[in-house]
Amino acid sequence: MKNRPSGYSWEVRGKEVVISHHGAEAAVLKGERAHQFVREAEKGDPQLLMARIAGGTYKAPDERRSGPKPRPRRRQ
Repeated sequence: MKNRPSGYSWEVRGKEVVISHHGAEAAVLKGERAHQFVREAEKGDPQLLMARIAGGTYKAPDERRSGPKPRPRRRQ
């Protein structure tokens, strides 16, 4: 896949999962969401999963928005 997310890492600290992007903390998951993340990361692509959870600007090609583009404003 072209334009894959990269630079994400995760670690378990006690009962929470900490997701980092290039060394900076991007998200902290707790409780059931942390357990669910670990299960999904072991099954699929953890980089893509972490990019989605961290709320980065990365979008897979099938997730791009479609529709009209915003029009430029007129000068006043």
